[in-house]
Amino acid sequence: MIKDVLVHLDGSPEDECRLAYAAMVASLSDGHLSGLYVNVLPDWMIAMPIDGGGAAAEVLADVSEMARDEGDAVSGRLAARLAMLGTSNELRRFDLRPGEITDRVVTETRCSDLFVATRPYGGIDNRLASNVVEGVLLASGHGLLLIPPGRRPYRPMQTIVVAWQDTREAARAVSASLGLLRQATRTVAVVVDSDRQQGGVPMPATGITKYLRRHGIVAEARELASNGRAVSDVLLDEARRVSADLVVMGGYGHSRMREWVLGGTTVEMLTRSEAPILMAH
Repeated sequence: MIKDVLVHLDGSPEDECRLAYAAMVASLSDGHLSGLYVNVLPDWMIAMPIDGGGAAAEVLADVSEMARDEGDAVSGRLAARLAMLGTSNELRRFDLRPGEITDRVVTETRCSDLFVATRPYGGIDNRLASNVVEGVLLASGHGLLLIPPGRRPYRPMQTIVVAWQDTREAARAVSASLGLLRQATRTVAVVVDSDRQQGGVPMPATGITKYLRRHGIVAEARELASNGRAVSDVLLDEARRVSADLVVMGGYGHSRMREWVLGGTTVEMLTRSEAPILMAH
């Protein structure tokens, strides 16, 4: 059951998309919603001139003060927006320099059930936000709900696709999504190339559907062959076919470097998925 939802807020228009999903998830189990706002301060190591001196330090102090003042304005707007939600909530604000952000956010997410953020690739170009999402995915121990840029929920999460494979990451993603799966009207468990799963042991989709049934979730089993196509293409096609409101899957079964260099399902899904993704590592 998802009782504590943490949502990334930054004062941009994307906040409304993230908030809409976070509030919807929190309301399903009468949960608590925490807005996490990081006000980014100037990076002294980058901004300070080599021949800086006292004058440069004074300028940078002024710039930092301006950043804090701007953060006050943004956090005031965010607090007012959260007050309009019909669920228990709070705003957490941190004034941090870029190098401090990922560790702080990871620490905050470890005391929540789910972190809601914008899908990091294939949309808004924000390397800092991408680093934060990757850090949370790999180190928080919890699930992430990643929203495509500009996407708002036009209905409850009625149809959910579970991209199942024989990995720790997939198992954690399913465990993190059980509360949402119980609320869905249709769950489709998809196994791609069931005869070529990890370790070479055939893995029919009936294994995960039996597990879900014991949790009160009736899931359809779909075993699909890639036939030389990328696994991500198969999953994306299936998600479109059933009009999925959510895809549940494990993230980064291989190293991030391998995925970026050779291509991988995680990167492709986080770049191209039209549906939100609940992912865990």
